[in-house]
Amino acid sequence: MDDRYDVILMGGGLAGLTLSLQLQKENPEINILMLEQRKSEAPTAAHKVGESTVELGTYYLREVLNLKDYLDAEQLPKHGLRFFFSPKHKDNIERRAELGPRKRLPIPSHQLDRGSFENELIRRSKLGGTELKTGARVKEVEFGKELHTVTYLCNGESQTAQARWVIDCTGRGAVLKRQMDFQKPVEHNINAAWFRIKGEIDVHQWSKNPDWTDHLEPGLRRLGTVHLMDTGYWLWFIPLSSGNTSVGIVADPRFHDFTDFNTKEKAFEWIRKNEPQAFEKIGSRQEDVLDFLFLKHYSHHSGKIYSEDRWAVTGDSGVFLDPLYSPGTDFIAMNNSWITDLVTKDLAGESIFIHADVYEKTHFGIFEQWIPTYLDKYQLMGNSQIMITKIFWDWAIYWSFFTLIFTNKGYTNLRVLKALFASEDSLGRKMGILNQKVQDLFIAWRPHDKGDLSDIYVDPFDLQCLRRFHHGLEIQHETKALLNQINTNVTQIEYLAAELFRQVSHYVHQTPLDMPVDPYSMDLNQVNTAPENGLLPDANIRRDVASMWFYKEATV
Repeated sequence: MDDRYDVILMGGGLAGLTLSLQLQKENPEINILMLEQRKSEAPTAAHKVGESTVELGTYYLREVLNLKDYLDAEQLPKHGLRFFFSPKHKDNIERRAELGPRKRLPIPSHQLDRGSFENELIRRSKLGGTELKTGARVKEVEFGKELHTVTYLCNGESQTAQARWVIDCTGRGAVLKRQMDFQKPVEHNINAAWFRIKGEIDVHQWSKNPDWTDHLEPGLRRLGTVHLMDTGYWLWFIPLSSGNTSVGIVADPRFHDFTDFNTKEKAFEWIRKNEPQAFEKIGSRQEDVLDFLFLKHYSHHSGKIYSEDRWAVTGDSGVFLDPLYSPGTDFIAMNNSWITDLVTKDLAGESIFIHADVYEKTHFGIFEQWIPTYLDKYQLMGNSQIMITKIFWDWAIYWSFFTLIFTNKGYTNLRVLKALFASEDSLGRKMGILNQKVQDLFIAWRPHDKGDLSDIYVDPFDLQCLRRFHHGLEIQHETKALLNQINTNVTQIEYLAAELFRQVSHYVHQTPLDMPVDPYSMDLNQVNTAPENGLLPDANIRRDVASMWFYKEATV
């Protein structure tokens, strides 16, 4: 055989490159071969989606991979996720209901120009000792007892290399998934098209009204990941460090057929029909489009992620749900951290049987808990009050639980995983049930939503619980303290779920505002479901809900 390595990374995109750096950090003497099909550097007219990072993925890049200085110097800071609702005002942004932070966020995140970012990761990976072969297209993997053999084409010639570990980072090519036939579908069916356009698109400049423009510090709207929403879709604008802007359409085919926006010309026509003010600002700039790509039915599951037989998949080779809330880098961060721990333990001579099994079950459990966050929810995007409530709920779950576990290294701590996910009444299982119940509440609420929101601004940090969850990400806990904090957070989430139900039920069914609610059995389709031993209103949580409740006949 030609070459022998500790690890072969099949694919050199974001997942593979970041995994290379993490493996090097944990194992300075590790011998890695990376096989990348692309023949040259990543193009600056970015070739992939995934420019926007949020807290979990940002922590991974900045703190785990030590990219903080580079990101601060070379990539744009991100001023949170920003949403514009109120479909009847799509020709006047200042009248749309707006959701986003007013002030600079204490915990950083970034807008990544994927071309320049991946080229920097290549440079660092090679500097750390990884051997990179470009123009290398993986054909198959033959698994052995001690070494696995990878066959690939490079410069038209068939070549082979051997390694103790083989990691599939080939993205949607999914070499191992196809070879071993562990594809698994997801019911969630959404399509996307995206392009990069020269120059800036700054929604802050779409109005000259000082009451609207002066509401935020200059530049903060432009630095957010902007979402323009209506029933069945969202349109994004993301600024890039190159000075260009990423634009994307994400839509449910039940409301917006994929063939209506799957070419550049059709995409601009779609924007003209659905977001007239956006078209007014960019419609004349079609010649400035640098690239155009699309993806149909992008969500996918997997039957396998990690194996005690020393192989794994990461990034899009494994699972992907939806770009809403920018979770792509989050899943790479968790995925790569589990793989790094398995490889490190194996190279040190430790058994990985239990860890591989626990990590895979945890990974699948988290993925499946996130499915209700997206499944059938695009129908709600034209319902401003419901979406404001939903976004705040989704962030509460994300910050208080999933991100806190990651920033405290809980996903590779078996004591933490056992406490959170092993039993039927564990906190992780309870969080999944709560999320499902609240997501069902949003769906049941929709036929009754007659609210018509305009001329409002809502900041997530107006909610005390969201401020506390977000600031809590900066605190490092030992295992016992981490579990205690998660327990406290889940209790707050229970009260938040109960209060949301209480308010919606009062709006829909005129039930009492002081009725007890069991958040684990609540059902808006059943009027008389208030248990005697349910949760009673909490004054602080009620004030938080009041910050995101805008019906004229306000009940909070």
